[in-house]
Amino acid sequence: MSTAFITWRERFERLRANKLFETAVIAIIIFSALLIGAKTYEETSRFQQWLLALDVAVTVFFLVEILIRMAAERRLRDFFKKGWNVFDFLIVTASLVPLDDSEMVLLARLLRIFRVLRLVSMIPELRLLIVALAKSIPRMGYVALLMFIIFYIYGAIGSFLFHDVDEKLWGNISLAMLTLFQVATFESWATAVLYPAMEHYPYAWIYFITFIFLTAFVFLNMMIGIVLDVMQKESAAIELESGQGEAAELHGLRDDVRQLRDQLTRMEAMLGASVPAKREARVDKSDRG
Repeated sequence: MSTAFITWRERFERLRANKLFETAVIAIIIFSALLIGAKTYEETSRFQQWLLALDVAVTVFFLVEILIRMAAERRLRDFFKKGWNVFDFLIVTASLVPLDDSEMVLLARLLRIFRVLRLVSMIPELRLLIVALAKSIPRMGYVALLMFIIFYIYGAIGSFLFHDVDEKLWGNISLAMLTLFQVATFESWATAVLYPAMEHYPYAWIYFITFIFLTAFVFLNMMIGIVLDVMQKESAAIELESGQGEAAELHGLRDDVRQLRDQLTRMEAMLGASVPAKREARVDKSDRG
């Protein structure tokens, strides 16, 4: 590997780690999002050429930026080992679809919308949220399954009890579950669902209050607890990886305590081995005397 190549790679690596460069990339991503939003207004039709030129400039900037990040790696395959790099590469590659082609213009516009998602890969806090959300989905799936069971049970009961109140709301179990979803979201549930049911069944409030308690309070808090637990674990993993933060300090203290324990164990073993040796020496001296 030539010296010039190593020099350029080090320059690209310093540029990639530069905070001003990261800030510029984030600013261009936000500008790209505003540019996409501006195209949805009819008033901007007279600036169509300017908007097209700006879109090309943004696309070229993203292409150069991704090439700089790829050139900063020691090996090209190291770039694709990180999922967020692959994510950025796919978005930048997709945005290369030209806008001037009438057959591809709709696809090109849709693909350019996803460039806003690059903010997630650029901001560590957003990456933490996305990773925590993705890892909490399996555990949230069990909570969602339990919620479906509750919805199904209450939907069947509601269909049996309130079928005569309003067939559009309680005609069958599927309509009843849809009505319960409206109740769970608090979307005009009292005037549209509760009060008509209480006109026929005064104690219907017990049915709705217990359902709301389970769905809006218990299950919602369970979902939030799962996400918070995963976020805490991910944050601790990031701190351990970077070597900074409370989790890294606790990990260092545990390693120090473990090393001290090993040293004490070795000292105890050495002391335990020396005591019998001294006793044997004393016995030999007494026998000689």
